[in-house]
Amino acid sequence: MVTPVIEPVARLIEAFARLPGIGPKTAQRLTYHLLRAPDAEARTLAGALVAVRDQVVFCDRCFNISDQPLCPICRDPGRDETRLCVVEEPLDVLAIERTGEFRGRYHVLHGAISPIDGIGPDRLRVRELLERADQAARNGAPFVEVIMATNPTLEGEATAMYLAERLDSVVGTVSRIARGLPVGGDLEYADEVTLIRSFQGRRAV
Repeated sequence: MVTPVIEPVARLIEAFARLPGIGPKTAQRLTYHLLRAPDAEARTLAGALVAVRDQVVFCDRCFNISDQPLCPICRDPGRDETRLCVVEEPLDVLAIERTGEFRGRYHVLHGAISPIDGIGPDRLRVRELLERADQAARNGAPFVEVIMATNPTLEGEATAMYLAERLDSVVGTVSRIARGLPVGGDLEYADEVTLIRSFQGRRAV
């Protein structure tokens, strides 16, 4: 006989299961963990979820996550105004920032062009990107370089090519991040596209 799940528990399991990367079993484990957890832990999680919805917004300029109209990167006067890095999601900004390699500005598209899924340029922050580039050119300080750091997927490649065509006439250079074999990876496990990109991007030792 199957034991019925009471409604509050069932609703929480269903809510967890809707999150990306979480299946029914994981949703159940998370729910029952919270049921066994101290009251303070559960309430801290609930408070954090409410705070994210109430206090976090998208930056008015680059559309990264922020707690103010402009995010910390856009407010930083020490960033290079001549270089712009275009990414798909806010998490991509965090990944690039951890490297410490890029000190310019960002623009977050919030997705990639995917005709199969019905996602066109109008569903992304493409218009705002083109306006930023046009405005910089009109002000006499066009971007020296716009780096396409979209994911190395079919959708990411299509998005990078689409944007490059439209930015070419108003910025100095449109570049694409390199693709290839990860450090510590084995050739035998690499897919064909990755190997092709690795050979195309080879350089002198």
